[in-house]
Amino acid sequence: MRKTMYYTSFEDDLVDSTNQDYKLKDNYKWVHKNPFYVFFAWLLYIFLTIPVGLIYTKLILRVSYKNRKVLRKSKLKGYFLYSNHTQAFGDVVMPAIAALPKRIYTVVSPANFALPVIGHILTMIGALPTPDSIKGFKKFRAAYTRRIRTGHPVTIYPEAHLWPYYSKIRPFKDTSFRFPVELNTAAFCQTVTYQKRRFSDKAKITIYYDGPFYPDMTLSSKEAQKKLHDEIYNTMLSRAENSNYDYYNYVQKDKGEKE
Repeated sequence: MRKTMYYTSFEDDLVDSTNQDYKLKDNYKWVHKNPFYVFFAWLLYIFLTIPVGLIYTKLILRVSYKNRKVLRKSKLKGYFLYSNHTQAFGDVVMPAIAALPKRIYTVVSPANFALPVIGHILTMIGALPTPDSIKGFKKFRAAYTRRIRTGHPVTIYPEAHLWPYYSKIRPFKDTSFRFPVELNTAAFCQTVTYQKRRFSDKAKITIYYDGPFYPDMTLSSKEAQKKLHDEIYNTMLSRAENSNYDYYNYVQKDKGEKE
């Protein structure tokens, strides 16, 4: 029997963290410039994140990457990568492997910092937590701007909430699409799809990459933001049609029907 996941709206948190209301400390640093910290963080990324990511994506999740070559079009420039949010640890390492040899940074919820052990090293392996204050947002903006301008990708999950193995694309706001518009930089999308394995009930994962999508700078900021959102959202909807297997049943409580 497949597990059934119940929800009332697309804004539901179906996977709760140990401390959903965790707040960043007032002195939290989005960017560390201490050379010893930077060096150790680089070692941790190269010798822990990447090897573990390769093993996890290939042997556990059985991931296949399609059209990953489009990410190479960015060459030495940074870019934003938008993705559906359907794996817990997988969403940390799948884009990191796809973006190699570039080091990727990922926008995450502060609740992740409450996790035992890994919560203490998230910053070192590239996490950019969303702020909850105007002062924090200024530092957050300075951080993602720095990463983009130094040639790094920044991953964003606009659906915001983790829905494990969900095979469709949920509606998401255009809020985070202001970032490529502000920086006049490229955006790509990553669509995670699910297929049935021949000899297992687990789903096989196929990931598609599309882009680059560039903001239309002839439009107003709001119009360019919406246009970019629509282009990427519609592309992800199209790619999601390659899913042919639902590992979980998703049922809306109000309607009582499978989504």
